[in-house]
Formats: sequence, C-alpha cells, structure tokens
Amino acid sequence: MFKAIFIEKDTAGYRVSLKALDEKQLPAGDVTINISHSTLNYKDALAIIGHIPVIRQFPMIPGIDLAGTVETSNHPDYHAGDEVLLNGQGAGEICWGGLAQKARLKGDWLIPLPKQFSPHQAMAIGTAGYTAMLCVLALEQHGVTPDKGEILVTGASGGVGSIAIAVLSRLGYYVVAATSRSQEHDYLKHLGATDVIERSALDTASKPLEKARWAGAVDVVGNRILAHICATTQYRGVVTACGLAGGMDFPVTVAPFILRGITLVGIDSVMCPRPDRLRAWQRLATDLDLAKLELIAHNIGLADVIPTARKLLEGKIRGRIIVDVNR
Repeated sequence: MFKAIFIEKDTAGYRVSLKALDEKQLPAGDVTINISHSTLNYKDALAIIGHIPVIRQFPMIPGIDLAGTVETSNHPDYHAGDEVLLNGQGAGEICWGGLAQKARLKGDWLIPLPKQFSPHQAMAIGTAGYTAMLCVLALEQHGVTPDKGEILVTGASGGVGSIAIAVLSRLGYYVVAATSRSQEHDYLKHLGATDVIERSALDTASKPLEKARWAGAVDVVGNRILAHICATTQYRGVVTACGLAGGMDFPVTVAPFILRGITLVGIDSVMCPRPDRLRAWQRLATDLDLAKLELIAHNIGLADVIPTARKLLEGKIRGRIIVDVNR
C-alpha cells in the first residue's frame, strides 16, 4: 500500500482525498519508483481544486514533478537504486503523477538526478526552475547578453520568477522584478533583483509601441501584461512566454515584431525534448546558487497538499513548495 493525493470524477461529483492505494493499482510502465519528494505547482493546484479542467482522464494522481529511487526497471537505462527525476510529460494530466509515495511510468520520460542535487534540492527547483532555465537559455540563444540592458521578470515571487531572478543575476544580468506583492520586495532583492516594480505598472492597455525599455523578459502572466512587455521591448529584444496566470488572451499588434524586430519565444516545459531537458538541468547545476533555494522553497507533507493548493491559487504562496511524500 502507498499514500497518494487521489482525484476522482463520476456521477457523484469531483472528489479529492489523501488515500491509501494498492500497488496493483499503479498503471502500466517499465519503471517503478519509490518517490521521496514531489512539488505543488500552479497546474497541480488547478487540478486539485478542479475549477479549470487540467486532468484528461480519471482517476488521477496529480503532481507534475517527482524525485526518487528506482525500485524495479525493465528499461535499459535505469536499474534498481538509481536516483531519477521527472518533470512534465503529462504527469498529473494523462498519467499518474508525483503526489504519491510510488509511481510507475515510462523510463523514456525520466532523467537521471544530477549528482549536484539531492532529491530535496531537485524538487526545490522542479518544473518551475527548469522552465526558468529554459527561458534563460532562449534569451542566450537569441543573443541577449548582460550588456544589452534590463531583463524583466514577471510573477517574480512565484516559482518560475524566483529561480529566473536567481539565475539571471548570477549570470550578470540587470534584473527588474515585477510583483503585485509589495511585502516581497526584500525577498526579491535578496534573490538578486536590482529593481522591483509593481505589476500594475504593466497591466495597462498599450499603444502598438511604447517607449522601449527591456532587452529581454521572462513572462509567466500573459494577457495584457505580455502585450505591454512586447510594446516596450527594445529593438531586437527577446520575450520568453511560459505562463498564463493572467489569462490566455494576447491583445497585441504586429508593430513590435515588424518595426522593432522583437522575438517572442514560447517556452514549453511539458513535452520539451530530452536533450534540452538535460541541458537545462546541467546549467542549473552550474548557474544556480543552491544557497538561495533556502529562501525560495519550503516544505509540506502530503496531508498539507489539498489546503495549500487553494492558497497557491489565491496568490498567498511565495516561491516553491516541496512535498515530502513520506511526511
């Protein structure tokens, strides 16, 4: 038997509970993992609350991240005792995810746990940090170097924003953090932000072009804020878009793209190819100050997941949430 956050939907309604399951109930897969740590992300919280459809089949164990040790394997790359991690790949949406003490899934979805990280540290980074690193890599690939100017990070006190600030500042970029939480200014400065601005300054209807400011941006919000960022990005600047916390609409004109030649890069962390995943985690091992994870992440147990999910959606959670599944 193992414990899991279990979501069911049938004629009786939508139900979420902490439940004991039999290992025989695990789905098909060639690797079985004893999970030590998982995370609670925005997408996981949406799945748990159920207000926005995230889960594609029921019943489901949510959790887009996991770290743990291989128990049994029929996959040639993994053997009993190997430490592994998983990000995305449909976990918690189309296949059972990481908010449990065990998982069985396809070995092709896994990557080896980098030796620089403990499972706890890897989950302090999790999909949010890995997504942040994909954004940084995209900025670099499109020629945005520290000498080009300011880099804007929205949703700055969340998981993606926190890791992005820590990495970008360590690489020498001038980081401007945008947040709606005035009480988090000191936290963001400790992570490495040079300046902090109010999110409301970006949440305005924009002209097709505004005064150019940003050399690059990491945006998790979308909607009018993303449109405003595009309108205020410098000539040949780069905007990376990886979230939709503000909604899926994108009320922008073509002006920033054809008159300033800006680049908008979509960042997908769910189905990202394995070589890019490995590269992102390798760079996190060198470009993230692990000491800052103590500022960014905090721990809960499986029993805390359901009430914490609502707080996360209400914007009351700073940084990353690590779930010790055995606590």
